Amino acid sequence: MIRIAIVLGSTRPGRLGKAVADWVSSRASERGDATFGVLDVADFRLPLLDEPLPPSFGRYSRPYTKAWSEAVDGFDGYIFVTGEYNHSIPGALKNALDYLYKEWNNKAAGFVSYGSSGGIRAVEHLRGVAAELQMADVRAQVALPLATEFENYRTFIPTAAAESSLRTLFDQVIAWAGAMKVLRPDHVHGKEDASAA
Repeated sequence: MIRIAIVLGSTRPGRLGKAVADWVSSRASERGDATFGVLDVADFRLPLLDEPLPPSFGRYSRPYTKAWSEAVDGFDGYIFVTGEYNHSIPGALKNALDYLYKEWNNKAAGFVSYGSSGGIRAVEHLRGVAAELQMADVRAQVALPLATEFENYRTFIPTAAAESSLRTLFDQVIAWAGAMKVLRPDHVHGKEDASAA
């Protein structure tokens, strides 16, 4: 079955993203066409990128890099939950993306964003980063403006429109994640070939 990670990108104390990621995870659990897991960047305590070799080499020396690599690599696609910080994504999320390379390749990506303008400017930046990491980003996006989706700009209460957008996002990410599997070496030459023999 397709495996999708919900990646929570903010690490700030009091972050709004935790409630958003919990909502995405709750709705994901209602689906039967994929399995889901949550990757909270805060849990991995990644310092500013300090690996001596570029990630494209895939030769990691730090234990936290190896743990992050193993966690990310097990999924077929990702739904990134991101706030908008100064018209872009949180530094912690960019750092977490920069740590790895092949683990992201040929996988699907979707975005759930929040902020004063729904986080749309952050996602525009994130789409460019995802493309360089060889992720295929879907068109659907869930944009959550603070004024309409957060009571008193703090308490997350998703509207019916947000719920509908999330269903469309799930549909696209799951479909694309399935389609992208054939492009990955472990599918073409590895585990799945061996199991079919």
